[in-house]
Amino acid sequence: MSDDNDTKDSENGTGAVPPEQAQFNVLAQFIKDLSFESPNTPASLRGPGDDPNLQVNVTVAADKLEDDVYEVVINFDADASNKAGAIYKLELVYGGLFRLHNMPDHIKHPVLFVNCPTLLFPFLRRIVADLTREGGFPPLMLDPIDFASLYKQNLDKANAKKKVEADS
Repeated sequence: MSDDNDTKDSENGTGAVPPEQAQFNVLAQFIKDLSFESPNTPASLRGPGDDPNLQVNVTVAADKLEDDVYEVVINFDADASNKAGAIYKLELVYGGLFRLHNMPDHIKHPVLFVNCPTLLFPFLRRIVADLTREGGFPPLMLDPIDFASLYKQNLDKANAKKKVEADS
C-alpha cells in the first residue's frame, strides 16, 4: 500500500499542495550617507542663542534590487539655527536590505513603506542622538514616527492628485 499523504493537503484532503508562505527577512542595515556640520563652532557651543530653530525632515524611499530583495532608506535631515546662523546640520541616509519572498503585490508596498522603516527607525534614532551629542550639543532625541499614518497620508494625497488629473 502506498502512502500518498505527502501530496495531500492534510486539512482538506484535496491533493493540492498548500501555497508557500510569505517570508519577510532583514538582510542588512547600513549607513548609506552621513554628514554632520557645525560651521560656527565653538561659538555655537555656548548656548542656543537668540531665536533657536530646529527643522527636521524625514522621507522614505524603496527600490527593487533583485527578484525578492529591496533596499529601503530613510532620508533624515535636521537643521538647527538661530539668529546668528547655523548651529548644526545633520544629514543621514540610513538603509536596509529586505527580502520579501512569496509576498502578494498588494502587500509589498505597505510593507516597504511602513514595516521596513519602522524596523530601521530605532537605529537611525540612536545614530542621530549620538552624533549630536558627539558634536558637543544636547542629544537630539527623536520622537517615534508613525510610518503607517504617514503612508496613509501620502496615499490619500496621491489618490487626490490622480482624481484631480482625471477630472481635468
